[in-house]
Amino acid sequence: MTESGAHTCTYCVHMGSRMRERRSPNSEGSSAKPVARGNVTTVRHRGQRAGWLRAAVLGANDGIVSVASVAIGVIAAGASTSFVLTAAIAALVAGAMAMAAGEYVSVSSQRDVERADLDQERGELKAHPEGERQELAAIYVKRGLSTELADKVAAALTASDALGAHARDELGMAAIMARPVQAALYSALSFTTGAVLPIAAFLLVPTAARTVAVVVSALLALVVLGIAGARAGGAPILRAAVRVCVGGGLAMAVTALVGRLVGGIGA
Repeated sequence: MTESGAHTCTYCVHMGSRMRERRSPNSEGSSAKPVARGNVTTVRHRGQRAGWLRAAVLGANDGIVSVASVAIGVIAAGASTSFVLTAAIAALVAGAMAMAAGEYVSVSSQRDVERADLDQERGELKAHPEGERQELAAIYVKRGLSTELADKVAAALTASDALGAHARDELGMAAIMARPVQAALYSALSFTTGAVLPIAAFLLVPTAARTVAVVVSALLALVVLGIAGARAGGAPILRAAVRVCVGGGLAMAVTALVGRLVGGIGA
């Protein structure tokens, strides 16, 4: 291997480490496990899970809190069993569809912006290739490389995949573009999974204990969800569990109060 090739390989490993640090600023102290691949050791940081972990936790948390709060609010208003069940199932369906639609629109907008930026960058590379190469080299100089090495790296990456290098290092895009349909399906599925729990608790216990059952099951599910998310993300378990439990409990308490007030007015 030539000297410039060795410098380029060293830079690639260095830049990969720097990019992982930016994606996972709170990964210090986490038990990231190194994986050996040939002569290079790749470290899998928990920050790489941030995308799907956030979507899964957010969807399930919304499902639990939304449906449990609706059920408790309607129960507090003095509604019948069939009415409470209808309201809870309606909240499940409406929430899942809203999560899917919102995620689809959001991620589609993100993908449109990414495509527009790539089209613009593609045009700039075609019109001003040397200027774009110098711009790429300047980025690497700002990240700590010498001018000579930055020029060599920019030239090598431009020859290999100019658009990919600019997308990654200039525009900050991920290697995989946003997938709206996948994001929508995951959000709807996670919401539905969380929403089923308070409905099941409502159906499986006697009428007199239904309010307590919904509240307890929802809080326990939120605690488990917080612990699971914390373990997957390498965050403090107690803080995560308390955070989701307090937030969910407050939401249910407010909904129960509103339900009782509205039920009293209707009576």
